Amino acid sequence: MFKLYKQKKRKKNYQGFTLLEMLIVLFVIAVLIILFVPNLMKQTDGINKQGDAALEKVIVTQSEMYYLDNNERPKSTDELLAGGYISKDQKDKADKLEIKVE
Repeated sequence: MFKLYKQKKRKKNYQGFTLLEMLIVLFVIAVLIILFVPNLMKQTDGINKQGDAALEKVIVTQSEMYYLDNNERPKSTDELLAGGYISKDQKDKADKLEIKVE
């Protein structure tokens, strides 16, 4: 009978987490999210700015390629697109950012 009592007591200790333990874990996760989300948003803005600067360099480089091939400067991104110097996505993004063709 003594063994049976010990076995029942052990099973009772491993039933699961208490409500308080779950609330503490959720609180810690919430604090971590509050601390890191603003930093991620700042990094996203920096990445977007770097991407825009890279696109501008591509447009300038491809304008130079157009000039070397055609002996005249392109008047717009439409000419670069028609000549196959940039993709449609690059043209749309350049037009949206108002990047001028030199």
